[in-house]
Amino acid sequence: MMFERFTPDARAIVTQAVEHARRLGHRYVGGEHVLLAAVSAGQPASSVLCAHGITPDWVEEEIRRRVGLGAGAGLFGGLDRDALASIGIDIDAVRARIEESFGPQALTSAAQAVYRDSLRPRHRFSPLRRWRRRRRAVTPPPIRATDAAGRYSPSGPIPGRHVPFTPIAKKILELSLREALACHDSHVGAEHIMLALLAVKRGLVPPILAAADAPASVLRAAILDRHRQAS
Repeated sequence: MMFERFTPDARAIVTQAVEHARRLGHRYVGGEHVLLAAVSAGQPASSVLCAHGITPDWVEEEIRRRVGLGAGAGLFGGLDRDALASIGIDIDAVRARIEESFGPQALTSAAQAVYRDSLRPRHRFSPLRRWRRRRRAVTPPPIRATDAAGRYSPSGPIPGRHVPFTPIAKKILELSLREALACHDSHVGAEHIMLALLAVKRGLVPPILAAADAPASVLRAAILDRHRQAS
């Protein structure tokens, strides 16, 4: 019910948070991914943070520095940098050479493809399994339930594609609704998500914002001022 109040821009931020988490190889959506999506949204509230140095590139660099890349994001994600450096292998130099030849995010894309392929089951064919495959081929797929608008409503996450939200990320979305109510707005927009990010007290968002040396009170006042002007 809460998401029914989200504007298209606010829903886009939530969607992009999931995509950022996948791109970075993280198996969860945290507050830091919502922050990255919010500052990348190109909304007036986003420009407030960007004006204080909290840009998409800077936020992503902070996430990489504090959390690192997940197992699916880079082929070198699980390697010991110090151990390799001791034998003369510079991972960053290798990555730079590969991306120079094959383009940005080449390693990330390759590793994600390998990770997705690793999820596929490896089975030998047996007569029984072959019979089951033939039966599935001629059996029509089950009809999935749809909502009032005719959109599919699957009962559960798509296997291999679901990325869960952490409790802190869920809290941020809940706080965004409270921010909208405090502003006497009937919808939840990008500005309310940004205000919620400034209000959350746990997780990576507070230290990332603190590293920018931009007081939350100053950012909050600037966002609210822009919101009043737009209203």
